Parts: sequence; C-alpha cells; structure tokens
Amino acid sequence: MKTAAGRKPAGAGTEADEGPELVQLLTPEGERVTHPDYAIDPTPEELRGLYRDMVLTRRFDAEATALQRQGELGLWASLLGQEAAQIGSGRALRADDYVFPTYREHGVAWCRDIDPTMLLGMFRGVNNGGWDPNANNFHLYTIVIGSQALHATGYAMGVSMDGADSAVVAYFGDGASSQGDVAEAFTFAAVYNAPVIFFCQNNQWAISEPAERQSRVPIYQRAQGYGFPGVRVDGNDVLACLAVTRAAAERARTGQGPMLIEAYTYRMGAHTTSDDPTRYRSDDERASWEAKDPITRLRSCLEREGAADDAFFADIDAESEQMGKHVREAIRTMPDPDTMAIFENVYADGHALVDEERAQFSAYLASFADAKEAR
Repeated sequence: MKTAAGRKPAGAGTEADEGPELVQLLTPEGERVTHPDYAIDPTPEELRGLYRDMVLTRRFDAEATALQRQGELGLWASLLGQEAAQIGSGRALRADDYVFPTYREHGVAWCRDIDPTMLLGMFRGVNNGGWDPNANNFHLYTIVIGSQALHATGYAMGVSMDGADSAVVAYFGDGASSQGDVAEAFTFAAVYNAPVIFFCQNNQWAISEPAERQSRVPIYQRAQGYGFPGVRVDGNDVLACLAVTRAAAERARTGQGPMLIEAYTYRMGAHTTSDDPTRYRSDDERASWEAKDPITRLRSCLEREGAADDAFFADIDAESEQMGKHVREAIRTMPDPDTMAIFENVYADGHALVDEERAQFSAYLASFADAKEAR
C-alpha cells in the first residue's frame, strides 16, 4: 500500500485541469493508498459489502431508467457514476443520524434500508414520497434545488438543543451550491455550530452548466468563508468517501460543528431522462471518466488483494438480475397515477380558482377521448 497525500483530479474544465489535490484511498487502477488525515482499514467482508451495494444500486438505477423509457415512470434522475459517493457516505452513518437528500440519492436510500420500489412510486406519481421519513431517518426526496440544506441545518440545530450526539447530512449538487438557500444554511450552521455535514456531489454538470460556471474557486473552499472546514474527496473512490464522511460525522457528534465535503465525481448519464447530455458535453469527456468507474475500481482492488473470487462476482451478478426482476414486477403491480390528484389538498377548504383549473384540465383530458372516438 502506497502513501499519498492526495491526487489531482482529471476531468472537464479549468477547475479539473488546475484543481487542488483531493483525498484518495483507492486509485483508478484499484490500488490502495493511505492518507495522513483519513485512515481506514476495512475488512475483506466490508469491501465485498461495498461492492455489492454499488452493483445493486447501479442495477436498480438502470432498470428504473429503462422503465421510464417504456412509459412506466414520469421521470427518472440517474445516479450512474456516483455510486461510490453515495454508498461510501451512506455507509459511514449511524442509524440515528438523519439524512436530507435531493432526488438522486438512490444509493443513500439503499443504505438507509428504504425499499427501492418506494422510489419508483414517487416518480410514477402514485404516492407523495412513499416512505415514512422518521422510520429510517431518511427524509423525502427534495425536488426544489438546495432547499434541503436549510431543512438539514434547522434539524441539526434542534438535535444540538436536544443534547443528542447524532449527525445530520444534507446532500446537494454543484448546481445547488449556487442557490441562496445553501448559502443561508452555511451561515446558520456556522453561527450555531450545528452538527451537520454538507455533502456536495460535484458531478461536473448542473444540467447543462459546467461546474466552472458555478464557482470561481473549488466548491469545498467556500466553507472557509463561513468559518468551518471543507475537504474535496475523490467521489469515485468509495473508501475515501467512507473515511471522510465518517470523520465528518464524528466531528459533528462531538460538538465541533459543520463540515463541507465536495465529492468530485461525474454524472455518466443524463441529468434526468428528459435531458440530452450530448448537446452540451463531449464523448471524450465521458470516456475519460469511464476509466475511473467506481465499481470497476473496487473490483480491481478485490481481485488485487484476493478478497473476492469468481464465485462471489457471479453471485452478485445473479442477485443483480433478481433485483431487476423485482423492480419490473413491482412496477407492474402499481396503479396508474391519478391525473386529477394534483388539485387535491392545495387548500384545506377548497378554492374557486383551483376548482376552475380542475374543470379546465378535466375537459382537456376528455378531449383526447373525444378525438379517439371520432376516428
């Protein structure tokens, strides 16, 4: 095992070419290295568990993408390429820690024991989230960009006032880092020394805007201006994400306040299934990041260290196939979404304008049936 204080990231844009060193414990070739500030020594069983988590999460994500293309889901936000950032950070948390996700944290949801099919119900439009946030300390998905950073900070302030020693995590992307909600969350977290971890998955693209359009400095360095530490970690290195998040959680639990983690990774697919990434980024850029695939990297480590054999990988592949089958069957048993439900519960006692809009939309839907009958 080699010692390395950090690695220079490779990727798109000026920030990547001139970027600072980042915490890395597993090279793209699958070789273990050490870091002076973030030590971790996982057992072979733990390494195999992390690999299984990432493979199954990727398969679920791929199946959900396919189901959306087949018209079964209204939308899907893929996590392809970000498995290490999510599984590494998710597995660093305790059961009593509380997570505030965006809408792409399918891997973190897996780590919090959320049934993956519950995520499908939300994107199909048949439920309002699908799970009890307090049952697994995993809040409902947040579609509004950046607002969950404030929610997490407020919750963390409450945790501190209650005298608990749990940590709170807010996940957001590089695009959300430009939102005023995130800046306000940083301010409150710093002033009140809140036990919150701000986990930014910098996947290089906020829809079609590159990361350099979001910040003139690396995102993790923004923490300095608010008075708490920030660190950049190799977001394709599951061990580094595990180690850094574990350290940040311990810092939060012991009353040392907030910390910003920038997981430097890459969104391999589209922003959502309504997006076409070929319109704003090159195939060469994606190819350069495919060489740093987080799952391939950990598999190389397992093989290099003799921690897993062909039978193990075959078993994981078989379990992955079962995962895909389970997801497809779950979709087939779900009802079609109620197209009129959007008008319910807007006001407690109803509203004339909502009633008018409901009637207009109902007539609009009926027009399709009338046109079909006319043919």
